[in-house]
Amino acid sequence: MTRWMITGASGMLGTELAARLRAEGQPVLAFRRHELDLRDTPAVHHLVTACRPDVVVNCAAWNAVDEAETREDEALAVNGTGVRALAEACGHVGAWMIQPSSDYVFDGTALDPYPEDARPSPVNAYGRTKLAGERAVLEALPRGGYVVRTAWLYAATGHNFIRTMTRLEGDGVAPDVVGDQFGQPTWAGDLAARIVDLARSGAPPGVYHATNSGHTSWYGLAREIFTLLGADPVRVAEISSKDLPRPAPRPAYSVLGHDGWRRAGLPPMRHWREALRESRVLAAG
Repeated sequence: MTRWMITGASGMLGTELAARLRAEGQPVLAFRRHELDLRDTPAVHHLVTACRPDVVVNCAAWNAVDEAETREDEALAVNGTGVRALAEACGHVGAWMIQPSSDYVFDGTALDPYPEDARPSPVNAYGRTKLAGERAVLEALPRGGYVVRTAWLYAATGHNFIRTMTRLEGDGVAPDVVGDQFGQPTWAGDLAARIVDLARSGAPPGVYHATNSGHTSWYGLAREIFTLLGADPVRVAEISSKDLPRPAPRPAYSVLGHDGWRRAGLPPMRHWREALRESRVLAAG
């Protein structure tokens, strides 16, 4: 039986992954941020050595995209340096490591979905720190490191776009939503299932793109949410990114390709609309 270790276990992905594994009766050690700080390298090495897991999934991350613009060193300490410490500890005990990453490692200028081997070129500090974490895992664990890029993640817990739009609809708000940024809404439950599949598949180490299939804009996603809630989608107004300036620039097109799964003998994840309907996130509010 596989011994799993999850860091950042109170976040959207960590919560879904721990619940799935426990439902299967798998042994899981799930550590929340206050229980394991990736910035504390000695503590990271001590804990991994003491637990001796077979697979470590690092769900811990600095995800405050805009704050990272002025606090990049702090974000890098978690997303880059901390990830390297965890990867090196995994190497010491012979554990595989799965590192979730982000579509923000790309600049968003592509016209077609980014393949797994596309050259990263982040346009903001957050993307740079996530790329540093990717490289740390692949360098430290060339035979046991997996980078799983995802995007537009949502769940029934935590702060995410789906829950925000659900709340605004319930409050009677007619939101203004950006229509010129395109990506793939991804349910954390589906991502958790895919991570488990990856660990069991015998797929070669490397980079995989784990997003729900299809793509849309934030505006298109908001309209879909309103429709599924039984509200009039016309209440959602489309605006440009220029109308909503933020400290960190966002890639305009960060749709990810899924050829890596086919090479590994696994199907791509299901369409984002199907996942949204079946996720029960809307019902959870």
